[in-house]
Amino acid sequence: GGCIMSNVWTTLSAIDVSKHIEKKGNLSYLSWAYAWGTLMKYYPDASYCYFEPRIDENGTVEVEVELTIEGITRRMWLPVMDNRNKAVVNPTSRDVSDARMRCLVKCIAMFGLGHYIYAGEDLPLAVMDTPISDDQSAKLKGLLEQTESDVRKFCQVFKCKTVDELSVAQYDRALSMLEKKLENTGS
Repeated sequence: GGCIMSNVWTTLSAIDVSKHIEKKGNLSYLSWAYAWGTLMKYYPDASYCYFEPRIDENGTVEVEVELTIEGITRRMWLPVMDNRNKAVVNPTSRDVSDARMRCLVKCIAMFGLGHYIYAGEDLPLAVMDTPISDDQSAKLKGLLEQTESDVRKFCQVFKCKTVDELSVAQYDRALSMLEKKLENTGS
């Protein structure tokens, strides 16, 4: 029942897929080979099936896929689009086949894998909550020293007890704040 889905979601949503994100124009998407390969690694019994593409009067086409993992089935659809996210009129079979793969990846995201890409985040939440690495921590401490910043105030702003406990989610903001401060002190 319900507990299986939460396991699938917990497993897949915690995977950091950032090294496998491909950019086309201003779109980020997950390589389908990686998405499918990862799914097979965890759920080798997963299966999918496509429906007949739906052709609109204006010549645009929508593809649809159904994916089943551990007995749970989800359906996803996607217009055949160019890399500016515009629907393609009279798409080629290659366009349709690409859209099908993308649609499958989107459907896998509904089960958790890389879903945060669609949410506009660059890292999964499980990764966002973890503390920064020693290197990152050392870099921030160096900058705090150079800018003669009040570490206590810094920790208040970023809601962390110590610099070491700053979360990955906040690192970029903390870094750019200190780097700006460094430029302004002109040292």
